[in-house]
Amino acid sequence: MPTFHLQIVTPDGAFFDGPAERVKVRTINGDVAILDRHIPYVTALGIGEASVTVDGRTRTAAASGGMLAVTPGHVRVVATTFEWAEDIDVERAKRARESAEAAIRQETDPNQLELAKARLSRANARLKAAEKL
Repeated sequence: MPTFHLQIVTPDGAFFDGPAERVKVRTINGDVAILDRHIPYVTALGIGEASVTVDGRTRTAAASGGMLAVTPGHVRVVATTFEWAEDIDVERAKRARESAEAAIRQETDPNQLELAKARLSRANARLKAAEKL
């Protein structure tokens, strides 16, 4: 299968830099999969599951925030957070989900409620990615 150069970076550093056959991420408008020869494209990332396919093998991750930029032969994912499924601490993600759910039930401030909902989305994305192992 044809490949393109993929770079995945976060404020914590580089997660991937090399040839890939496919990358799938959640954008603010839904999931998008990028293959070789995709048209130039830029979009904001949402919170959700991501995957990278190299040599026919797909690796799953949880990602949130940032951007995706596609240029001829090159794809760059600049994410606020990006965590490979095998690196996710499932118990920590479960605790984060429970904490966020409790905050949503009790919060009255609209801004704090939105933050709690975002924390819940991140925890759920991490747990969903971890289930793929």
